[in-house]
Amino acid sequence: MTRLTFGPDVKSLLKKLILGYREYFYNDILNSEGRKVFAELARMLVYEHPELKSVVRRVRRDPTLENVLRIARLVLGEEVTEELFSSVIQGPFIYKLGYMKWDAI
Repeated sequence: MTRLTFGPDVKSLLKKLILGYREYFYNDILNSEGRKVFAELARMLVYEHPELKSVVRRVRRDPTLENVLRIARLVLGEEVTEELFSSVIQGPFIYKLGYMKWDAI
């Protein structure tokens, strides 16, 4: 199976959606601003790869975070998507339980 190639605009819009999670999603569903970004992304994606039209249609009908991440995994790859999303949720620091000890007040 041949690997699909995607243009830099599609990749940058997907990164914008993922990195702007707090701005473009509300309760893990695309808000109106996120839908605008996704509409532009979808237009470019279907233009480049018409065979992905059904996938884009499903995300438009149900614009949840999981569905957007499915497209992101397809375009950016599994590792890149997980790394980007975890950096958005956790921030630049990784907190592990056990590093900090809390004293009773």
